[in-house]
Amino acid sequence: MDRIRLGLVLHPTRDVSPVVNTIAAWAARHEVALTVRAQDRQRVPESVRPVPEKQLAAGSDVLVSIGGDGTMLGALRAAVHDPKPVLGVHLGRLGFLVEVEPPELPAALDRLLAGEFTVESHSCLACDVCGDDVVAFNDIALIRRPGQGFVTATLAVDGQQYGYYRCDALVVSTPSGSTAYSYAAGGPLISPATRAVVVTPSAPMSGISRSVVLSLEETIHLELRPGSAPVAVEVDGQVIRDGSTSGSVHVRYRPDAGLVVRLDPRRYQERSQLKLSLLDLPLLPEQLRELLPEDLRRQLGRRELPPPR
Repeated sequence: MDRIRLGLVLHPTRDVSPVVNTIAAWAARHEVALTVRAQDRQRVPESVRPVPEKQLAAGSDVLVSIGGDGTMLGALRAAVHDPKPVLGVHLGRLGFLVEVEPPELPAALDRLLAGEFTVESHSCLACDVCGDDVVAFNDIALIRRPGQGFVTATLAVDGQQYGYYRCDALVVSTPSGSTAYSYAAGGPLISPATRAVVVTPSAPMSGISRSVVLSLEETIHLELRPGSAPVAVEVDGQVIRDGSTSGSVHVRYRPDAGLVVRLDPRRYQERSQLKLSLLDLPLLPEQLRELLPEDLRRQLGRRELPPPR
Protein backbone atom coordinates (compact mmCIF):
# COMPACT_ATOMS: atom_id res chain seq x y z
CA MET A 1 0.00 0.00 0.00
CA ASP A 2 1.96 3.01 -1.30
CA ARG A 3 -0.39 5.83 -0.37
CA ILE A 4 -3.26 5.70 2.05
CA ARG A 5 -5.97 8.08 3.17
CA LEU A 6 -6.68 7.99 6.88
CA GLY A 7 -9.99 8.99 8.43
CA LEU A 8 -9.92 9.88 12.14
CA VAL A 9 -12.77 8.82 14.44
CA LEU A 10 -12.49 10.59 17.80
CA HIS A 11 -13.80 9.73 21.25
CA PRO A 12 -16.74 12.13 21.75
CA THR A 13 -15.55 13.68 25.03
CA ARG A 14 -11.98 12.72 25.95
CA ASP A 15 -8.93 14.84 25.11
CA VAL A 16 -7.46 13.11 22.06
CA SER A 17 -5.10 15.93 21.03
CA PRO A 18 -1.80 14.15 21.97
CA VAL A 19 -2.70 11.17 19.77
CA VAL A 20 -4.06 13.33 16.95
CA ASN A 21 -0.89 15.46 16.98
CA THR A 22 1.23 12.30 16.73
CA ILE A 23 -0.78 11.13 13.73
CA ALA A 24 -0.68 14.57 12.08
CA ALA A 25 3.11 14.79 12.45
CA TRP A 26 3.53 11.30 11.02
CA ALA A 27 1.16 12.05 8.14
CA ALA A 28 3.10 15.22 7.25
CA ARG A 29 6.36 13.24 7.04
CA HIS A 30 4.79 10.60 4.80
CA GLU A 31 2.49 12.87 2.74
CA VAL A 32 -0.59 11.01 3.94
CA ALA A 33 -3.99 12.72 3.72
CA LEU A 34 -6.01 12.98 6.93
CA THR A 35 -9.74 13.66 7.27
CA VAL A 36 -12.15 14.00 10.18
CA ARG A 37 -15.88 14.61 10.59
CA ALA A 38 -16.81 18.26 10.07
CA GLN A 39 -18.24 18.52 13.59
CA ASP A 40 -14.78 17.60 15.00
CA ARG A 41 -12.80 20.21 13.05
CA GLN A 42 -12.04 22.27 16.19
CA ARG A 43 -10.38 19.25 17.85
CA VAL A 44 -7.71 18.63 15.21
CA PRO A 45 -4.84 20.60 13.56
CA GLU A 46 -5.54 22.59 10.40
CA SER A 47 -3.73 19.96 8.33
CA VAL A 48 -6.64 17.55 8.93
CA ARG A 49 -9.39 18.16 6.37
CA PRO A 50 -12.99 18.18 7.67
CA VAL A 51 -15.57 16.30 5.59
CA PRO A 52 -19.29 15.54 6.02
CA GLU A 53 -19.85 12.62 8.36
CA LYS A 54 -21.27 10.36 5.64
CA GLN A 55 -18.17 10.91 3.47
CA LEU A 56 -15.55 10.08 6.10
CA ALA A 57 -15.51 6.31 5.60
CA ALA A 58 -16.14 6.46 1.86
CA GLY A 59 -13.16 8.78 1.33
CA SER A 60 -10.74 6.80 3.51
CA ASP A 61 -8.68 3.67 2.96
CA VAL A 62 -8.29 3.08 6.70
CA LEU A 63 -10.10 4.54 9.70
CA VAL A 64 -8.16 5.27 12.89
CA SER A 65 -10.35 5.08 15.99
CA ILE A 66 -9.00 7.05 18.97
CA GLY A 67 -10.75 5.99 22.18
CA GLY A 68 -12.03 2.70 23.53
CA ASP A 69 -14.30 -0.04 22.29
CA GLY A 70 -17.27 2.34 22.04
CA THR A 71 -15.35 4.57 19.61
CA MET A 72 -14.29 1.49 17.64
CA LEU A 73 -17.90 0.34 17.36
CA GLY A 74 -18.86 3.77 16.05
CA ALA A 75 -16.14 3.58 13.41
CA LEU A 76 -17.29 0.12 12.34
CA ARG A 77 -20.89 1.32 12.07
CA ALA A 78 -19.79 4.33 10.02
CA ALA A 79 -18.20 2.01 7.43
CA VAL A 80 -20.76 -0.79 7.48
CA HIS A 81 -22.01 -0.13 3.92
CA ASP A 82 -18.44 -0.15 2.52
CA PRO A 83 -16.25 -1.84 5.17
CA LYS A 84 -12.83 -0.27 5.65
CA PRO A 85 -10.10 -1.55 8.00
CA VAL A 86 -10.25 0.17 11.40
CA LEU A 87 -7.13 0.61 13.55
CA GLY A 88 -7.95 1.19 17.22
CA VAL A 89 -5.78 3.42 19.41
CA HIS A 90 -6.47 2.67 23.04
CA LEU A 91 -7.63 5.45 25.37
CA GLY A 92 -10.25 3.41 27.19
CA ARG A 93 -10.11 1.21 30.30
CA LEU A 94 -10.98 -2.33 29.16
CA GLY A 95 -10.91 -2.66 25.39
CA PHE A 96 -11.41 -5.93 23.49
CA LEU A 97 -11.33 -4.39 20.01
CA VAL A 98 -8.60 -1.75 20.16
CA GLU A 99 -5.14 -2.74 18.94
CA VAL A 100 -2.37 -0.29 19.93
CA GLU A 101 -1.37 1.94 22.83
CA PRO A 102 -0.42 5.59 22.07
CA PRO A 103 3.37 5.00 22.48
CA GLU A 104 3.16 2.24 19.84
CA LEU A 105 1.35 4.43 17.32
CA PRO A 106 4.22 5.68 15.06
CA ALA A 107 5.49 2.12 14.50
CA ALA A 108 1.92 0.92 13.92
CA LEU A 109 1.34 3.62 11.30
CA ASP A 110 4.59 2.64 9.55
CA ARG A 111 3.34 -0.93 9.31
CA LEU A 112 -0.03 0.30 8.10
CA LEU A 113 1.67 2.26 5.31
CA ALA A 114 3.76 -0.79 4.37
CA GLY A 115 0.70 -3.04 4.31
CA GLU A 116 2.14 -5.22 7.10
CA PHE A 117 -1.11 -6.06 8.84
CA THR A 118 -4.03 -8.44 8.70
CA VAL A 119 -7.73 -7.73 9.04
CA GLU A 120 -10.14 -9.46 11.36
CA SER A 121 -13.69 -9.76 10.07
CA HIS A 122 -16.59 -8.93 12.39
CA SER A 123 -20.27 -9.69 12.08
CA CYS A 124 -23.09 -7.33 12.93
CA LEU A 125 -26.81 -7.46 13.63
CA ALA A 126 -28.90 -5.81 10.93
CA CYS A 127 -31.97 -4.60 12.81
CA ASP A 128 -35.34 -3.17 11.88
CA VAL A 129 -36.53 -1.21 14.92
CA CYS A 130 -40.12 -0.14 14.35
CA GLY A 131 -39.30 0.51 10.69
CA ASP A 132 -35.88 2.14 11.23
CA ASP A 133 -32.80 0.31 9.90
CA VAL A 134 -29.86 0.19 12.33
CA VAL A 135 -26.80 -2.02 12.80
CA ALA A 136 -25.17 -3.32 15.99
CA PHE A 137 -21.70 -4.85 16.17
CA ASN A 138 -22.02 -5.74 19.87
CA ASP A 139 -25.68 -5.87 20.80
CA ILE A 140 -29.15 -4.43 20.67
CA ALA A 141 -31.02 -4.23 23.97
CA LEU A 142 -34.59 -3.53 25.07
CA ILE A 143 -34.43 -1.99 28.55
CA ARG A 144 -37.25 -1.11 30.94
CA ARG A 145 -37.64 2.25 32.64
CA PRO A 146 -36.93 1.76 36.36
CA GLY A 147 -40.07 1.64 38.48
CA GLN A 148 -42.45 1.26 35.54
CA GLY A 149 -42.81 -2.50 35.17
CA PHE A 150 -40.97 -5.01 33.00
CA VAL A 151 -40.03 -5.56 29.39
CA THR A 152 -42.67 -7.98 28.15
CA ALA A 153 -42.04 -9.28 24.65
CA THR A 154 -42.58 -12.38 22.52
CA LEU A 155 -39.82 -14.18 20.64
CA ALA A 156 -40.25 -15.64 17.16
CA VAL A 157 -37.48 -17.35 15.15
CA ASP A 158 -37.98 -17.68 11.40
CA GLY A 159 -41.65 -16.92 11.98
CA GLN A 160 -42.10 -19.66 14.58
CA GLN A 161 -43.24 -18.45 18.01
CA TYR A 162 -40.89 -19.60 20.78
CA GLY A 163 -42.39 -17.99 23.87
CA TYR A 164 -42.26 -14.74 25.80
CA TYR A 165 -40.02 -12.73 28.15
CA ARG A 166 -40.83 -10.71 31.24
CA CYS A 167 -37.57 -9.18 32.44
CA ASP A 168 -35.60 -6.02 33.19
CA ALA A 169 -33.84 -6.06 29.82
CA LEU A 170 -33.58 -8.24 26.74
CA VAL A 171 -30.20 -8.38 24.97
CA VAL A 172 -29.45 -9.72 21.48
CA SER A 173 -25.71 -9.97 20.88
CA THR A 174 -23.06 -11.04 18.39
CA PRO A 175 -20.11 -13.24 19.49
CA SER A 176 -18.02 -10.06 19.96
CA GLY A 177 -20.81 -8.57 22.06
CA SER A 178 -21.07 -11.67 24.25
CA THR A 179 -18.43 -10.15 26.58
CA ALA A 180 -20.50 -6.99 27.10
CA TYR A 181 -24.13 -6.50 28.20
CA SER A 182 -25.10 -10.11 27.45
CA TYR A 183 -22.32 -11.39 29.72
CA ALA A 184 -23.37 -9.01 32.51
CA ALA A 185 -26.92 -10.39 32.19
CA GLY A 186 -25.65 -13.95 32.67
CA GLY A 187 -25.18 -14.93 29.04
CA PRO A 188 -22.42 -17.25 27.75
CA LEU A 189 -19.07 -16.21 26.32
CA ILE A 190 -19.09 -16.99 22.59
CA SER A 191 -15.86 -17.48 20.64
CA PRO A 192 -15.33 -14.80 17.96
CA ALA A 193 -14.73 -17.69 15.55
CA THR A 194 -18.35 -18.81 16.06
CA ARG A 195 -21.09 -17.40 13.89
CA ALA A 196 -24.07 -17.19 16.20
CA VAL A 197 -26.57 -14.83 17.83
CA VAL A 198 -27.38 -14.91 21.55
CA VAL A 199 -30.66 -13.71 23.10
CA THR A 200 -30.32 -13.19 26.87
CA PRO A 201 -32.88 -11.87 29.38
CA SER A 202 -31.63 -9.81 32.33
CA ALA A 203 -33.33 -10.50 35.68
CA PRO A 204 -36.16 -12.59 34.16
CA MET A 205 -39.36 -12.77 36.22
CA SER A 206 -41.24 -15.28 34.08
CA GLY A 207 -41.28 -16.73 30.59
CA ILE A 208 -37.98 -17.68 28.95
CA SER A 209 -35.32 -17.39 31.66
CA ARG A 210 -32.12 -18.61 29.95
CA SER A 211 -30.00 -17.54 26.99
CA VAL A 212 -30.98 -18.81 23.56
CA VAL A 213 -28.16 -19.36 21.03
CA LEU A 214 -29.23 -19.23 17.39
CA SER A 215 -27.48 -19.80 14.06
CA LEU A 216 -26.57 -17.10 11.56
CA GLU A 217 -29.29 -18.25 9.14
CA GLU A 218 -32.12 -17.70 11.62
CA THR A 219 -33.98 -14.40 11.91
CA ILE A 220 -35.24 -13.06 15.24
CA HIS A 221 -38.44 -11.13 15.82
CA LEU A 222 -39.21 -9.49 19.18
CA GLU A 223 -42.64 -7.95 19.69
CA LEU A 224 -43.62 -5.87 22.72
CA ARG A 225 -46.81 -7.15 24.32
CA PRO A 226 -49.65 -4.94 25.60
CA GLY A 227 -48.87 -3.85 29.13
CA SER A 228 -45.12 -3.82 28.67
CA ALA A 229 -43.23 -1.13 30.54
CA PRO A 230 -41.93 1.82 28.50
CA VAL A 231 -38.82 0.49 26.77
CA ALA A 232 -35.58 2.13 25.68
CA VAL A 233 -33.78 0.56 22.72
CA GLU A 234 -29.97 0.65 22.88
CA VAL A 235 -27.68 -0.17 19.95
CA ASP A 236 -24.06 -0.76 21.03
CA GLY A 237 -24.83 1.21 24.19
CA GLN A 238 -26.42 4.19 22.41
CA VAL A 239 -30.10 4.95 23.00
CA ILE A 240 -31.92 5.20 19.67
CA ARG A 241 -35.51 5.05 20.98
CA ASP A 242 -36.95 5.75 24.42
CA GLY A 243 -40.35 5.21 26.01
CA SER A 244 -41.83 2.76 23.51
CA THR A 245 -44.72 0.65 24.79
CA SER A 246 -45.45 -1.07 21.46
CA GLY A 247 -43.58 -2.08 18.34
CA SER A 248 -41.16 -4.72 17.16
CA VAL A 249 -37.49 -5.43 16.54
CA HIS A 250 -36.48 -7.68 13.66
CA VAL A 251 -32.86 -8.95 13.75
CA ARG A 252 -30.75 -10.85 11.25
CA TYR A 253 -27.08 -11.78 11.32
CA ARG A 254 -24.80 -10.14 8.78
CA PRO A 255 -21.30 -11.64 8.41
CA ASP A 256 -18.17 -9.74 7.34
CA ALA A 257 -19.73 -6.34 8.04
CA GLY A 258 -16.65 -4.80 9.67
CA LEU A 259 -12.86 -5.08 9.41
CA VAL A 260 -10.48 -4.57 12.34
CA VAL A 261 -6.73 -4.07 11.80
CA ARG A 262 -4.55 -6.61 13.58
CA LEU A 263 -0.78 -6.02 13.70
CA ASP A 264 0.02 -8.94 16.01
CA PRO A 265 -2.92 -11.37 16.21
CA ARG A 266 -1.19 -13.64 18.74
CA ARG A 267 -0.44 -10.77 21.10
CA TYR A 268 -4.02 -9.55 20.76
CA GLN A 269 -5.36 -13.02 21.59
CA GLU A 270 -3.17 -13.27 24.70
CA ARG A 271 -4.25 -9.80 25.84
CA SER A 272 -7.92 -10.67 25.34
CA GLN A 273 -7.51 -13.89 27.30
CA LEU A 274 -6.07 -11.89 30.21
CA LYS A 275 -8.95 -9.42 30.08
CA LEU A 276 -11.49 -12.24 30.04
CA SER A 277 -9.80 -13.85 33.04
CA LEU A 278 -10.22 -10.60 34.99
CA LEU A 279 -13.96 -10.28 34.41
CA ASP A 280 -15.05 -12.62 37.19
CA LEU A 281 -12.38 -11.70 39.76
CA PRO A 282 -14.03 -9.66 42.55
CA LEU A 283 -10.77 -7.88 43.38
CA LEU A 284 -9.64 -4.27 43.61
CA PRO A 285 -7.15 -2.91 41.02
CA GLU A 286 -4.20 -3.08 43.44
CA GLN A 287 -5.10 -6.69 44.20
CA LEU A 288 -5.23 -7.53 40.50
CA ARG A 289 -1.75 -6.05 40.04
CA GLU A 290 -0.35 -8.56 42.55
CA LEU A 291 -1.63 -11.44 40.40
CA LEU A 292 0.40 -10.35 37.36
CA PRO A 293 3.89 -11.68 36.60
CA GLU A 294 6.69 -9.50 37.95
CA ASP A 295 7.95 -8.43 34.52
CA LEU A 296 4.47 -7.30 33.51
CA ARG A 297 4.09 -5.36 36.77
CA ARG A 298 7.33 -3.54 35.97
CA GLN A 299 6.04 -2.69 32.47
CA LEU A 300 2.82 -1.30 33.90
CA GLY A 301 4.70 0.89 36.37
CA ARG A 302 2.27 3.48 37.60
CA ARG A 303 -0.32 2.88 34.88
CA GLU A 304 -3.83 2.48 36.18
CA LEU A 305 -5.39 -0.96 36.02
CA PRO A 306 -9.04 -1.20 34.97
CA PRO A 307 -11.48 -0.70 37.85
CA PRO A 308 -13.46 -3.72 39.06
CA ARG A 309 -16.63 -4.33 37.03
